[in-house]
Parts: sequence; structure tokens; C-alpha cells
Amino acid sequence: MRIISIPVPPDCDGMTVRAFVRSHLGLSARVLTKQKHHENGLLRGGQPCRSIDVLYAGDIFTINIPEEPAAYEAHDIPTDILYEDDDYLVVDKSPRMPVHPSPGHDRDSLLNAVAYHYQLKGAHTSFRPLYRLDRDTSGILIAAKHRLAVSSAVLQKYYSAVCEGELKGNGTVDLPIRRTENSKIKREVGGNRRAVTHWKALGYDRGHTLLKIHLETGRTHQIRVHLSHIGFPLAGDDLYGGSRNRIKRQALHLAEVQLTCGVVGMNQTFKAELPEDIRMSFPDFRGR
Repeated sequence: MRIISIPVPPDCDGMTVRAFVRSHLGLSARVLTKQKHHENGLLRGGQPCRSIDVLYAGDIFTINIPEEPAAYEAHDIPTDILYEDDDYLVVDKSPRMPVHPSPGHDRDSLLNAVAYHYQLKGAHTSFRPLYRLDRDTSGILIAAKHRLAVSSAVLQKYYSAVCEGELKGNGTVDLPIRRTENSKIKREVGGNRRAVTHWKALGYDRGHTLLKIHLETGRTHQIRVHLSHIGFPLAGDDLYGGSRNRIKRQALHLAEVQLTCGVVGMNQTFKAELPEDIRMSFPDFRGR
């Protein structure tokens, strides 16, 4: 069980438990409901409390988070763990590794690798990725160890990408993205779901540009679709018009993630260097 105790600050004096949990801690209504139904899930001064009870400055508000074990098939797969504590596991995902098992990849996913890691530690922990990465996208993947760490996490993500052609300076692509008709996988520009991608050019190498990319939104294949639409597809991304002459997968890597979670006192930035296949395919980008 994870136990989190939080002193009620002066500016929250007189708040109800519900208001404190929702507005100050940033937890979802769903998480609050689950905690209410767990024995001793919410405590004020060590005593059970209700969501309508009032909190006062200096009270110690405690959340007892029960274990939620899950039966995952564990396999000994090398995994680059960047950070771990009682709330989060941060890994540098290899390219061509799916996050979850899928047909043809039922034993070589990141979930299988993490399950093995937890097994060695004697931990019974659910696998709760905070976001998705495509199988062929490498880089930082953060998994929460309990529901509060998911609900209250705030993220800023920065990708490294290599596109075809020469881009200079910086820019923004603000175009909606939808699923392509008659395809379960491919996306295209269109529809009414806004998608915003900010990019900055970092260097140029023989017909390719190294980019730093920040997303305002998180649509499926957003970077790939946006860059392809403006005429600069990712190197190796043959689904969206990129060539595989220099690299055999989309040259996309989640290089930096800022993670903040006030509930557990998390405020860190994690970084992962460009993987070997990108560095070897585009040697002039080394060290950038």
C-alpha cells in the first residue's frame, strides 16, 4: 500500500475534502470515488473522512492507495531504466518494441519486460503508461505505479526527429487530424480534432533536418502526419511517404519529458540520448 500524507496549506483552509482533492491535488472525480470506497482511503488527522467534510490549515490529509496487482506475462528482456521510485518507473524504450502485447508481439513488449523487472523486486504493481509511443518510436516512456500517479501527472514532452528535406528556423503546424477512411492505422489532415505541433530545426545532414518538436496536443501519429502534410516526412516513415534508404523505421525519438505531480512531490526532467540507429544513419547529428 502506498500512503501519502499532505499538510493542508493556509490557502486551502475551509475547503471540503472533495474541493481539496479535485482543485488542489488535481485528482479526477473517478479516483476520488475509488478512494472513498476503499477502507481508510481518505483520512483527516488519522481518522476516516468523507468528501463533504471540511479541512483546516495544518490538518494532515492522508490518502491510502491500495495495491492493484495485475497478472502480466513476464519475460527477461533488457530494459534501460532511467529512474524509479514508489510512484513512477521511467524507461528508455528501444525502437521496434511495442508498449503492449499485440498479435505477433505477445511476449516481447515493454509490458512483458516491466513485469519481469517487478517480479525480480517482488512487487505486485500494475503497468500504467502515462502516454503511448508507437512500436517504432524510441525514447522515454513513463509508467505510473498507482492511479493517483496517473490522475495528477502533468507532462511536457520534447521529441527529436529527422525529416526529409531542409527546414530552417522554427514553425508551427496547426491542422486537425482524423483517421483515414478505410484504414484502422493511418491518419490524415482533416476533421475537427485540433492538433498543434511546434518544431525547431537543429541541423542539416545530406538532405535531412534534425528537429526538436513539442506537441500541444497528442493525436495519434501527429508528428508523422503533420510533417508529411507540409512536405517533410520523417526519414524511414514509409507509411507517410518517407524513404527507408538510410533508416528502417521512422526517425522519431522522445528525448525529454518533464514530469510534475504535486500529490507525490515529483518535479523532474528526464532525458534520453538519440539511439544508435539514428546516430549511425545520420552521423553529422551526433552530440547535438
